Amino acid sequence: MSSRTHLLPPGTATAATAATAGSTAASAMDATPIVDLDTGGVIALQAPGDGHGNLSSAVRTVLQISRSEALLPLVLPIPSSAVIGGSAALAPLHEALRTAGRRPREVILMVRGDFAQVERQSLITGLDGLRAIGYLIAVGDLGTAHIPLDLLTDAAPYLAVLSPDLVAKMPRDPRRAALTESLATFSRGIGAHVLAPGVSEEAQLTALRSWGVRLAQGPLLVPGPSGRVHVPIAAPRQEPSQALLGPRVQEFLLPAMTLPVEATAEDVVEAFGTDPSITSVILVDEYQRPKGSLDRSRFLLSIASRFGHALYGKKPALRLADPPRNAPKTTPVIAAMQVAGRDAERVYDDLVVVDEFGRCMGIVRVADLIRQVAAQR
Repeated sequence: MSSRTHLLPPGTATAATAATAGSTAASAMDATPIVDLDTGGVIALQAPGDGHGNLSSAVRTVLQISRSEALLPLVLPIPSSAVIGGSAALAPLHEALRTAGRRPREVILMVRGDFAQVERQSLITGLDGLRAIGYLIAVGDLGTAHIPLDLLTDAAPYLAVLSPDLVAKMPRDPRRAALTESLATFSRGIGAHVLAPGVSEEAQLTALRSWGVRLAQGPLLVPGPSGRVHVPIAAPRQEPSQALLGPRVQEFLLPAMTLPVEATAEDVVEAFGTDPSITSVILVDEYQRPKGSLDRSRFLLSIASRFGHALYGKKPALRLADPPRNAPKTTPVIAAMQVAGRDAERVYDDLVVVDEFGRCMGIVRVADLIRQVAAQR
């Protein structure tokens, strides 16, 4: 996932390109779109396969991707036994990704299967090795697979995937609903994003949203012709005092073009070149926390100036970046505009929306906030 999302790896497709890529990839390899419930955008694809067998199905899927021209980040199920087997067991997967032109940071490896206590250290060592290469790690089947919670803490997954069976039974079983809620809370508490698979009815979606789950997939969340998904969730009721300040910035969220904080100025030029609608590039650390913001006009002007490319092209883009202007996701529109107005020279720069852990969720454009305030008047 170059990255046009906040939830998944730095470096993903832009909104328009991502929609096209998601449609192409899904038809080419029957991948399942993963939807950001806040924006309705398809931000990743989960490859087919349950990940419980050997690694050969994952390798075949990766090679299919090279023919489908999928641009979105890929969630790839792999068996836990392959991780425990070490680098030699995963060598075919690394080679398939190289052949397909996929970089590790564009792939989330979803480890599935029971986690045997006797192989615990081998599993943690294997996951650490994959992270060192650049992969993001997900753990699947939470709630039904044998995954000790303290082992999940040690595994430190980027993405925690709830069990499809648990999600399916949750609306009609209060006990399973309580289990799902506790797992979602626990996963967020250890810093993981939560993905709910197999969502097929609005009751599931309503409950998941109330528990802070932001990523989902399933029959209810099928992209339309535009590549976006209509998320059938009623807007939360606002207190009268908050209504005076306008809705929260989260309602105006757009996918962010993110790159690793180590990216060079040439990487940023390439990112801006993918889509003229990109107004900013956000540099993020390994935890997706924003560390720098690059406004399109000012950055390209610096590069286009005399000797600009020679001076900056191979250097870290962070040298040309401004501090990110962060706005927590619950910030009302009026308060967000006050943040925008603190620096007269950057008044129209995109604001970076962050979650409770300070991770980049996306951007909001000041022009959208102005239109909202004008409509209220």
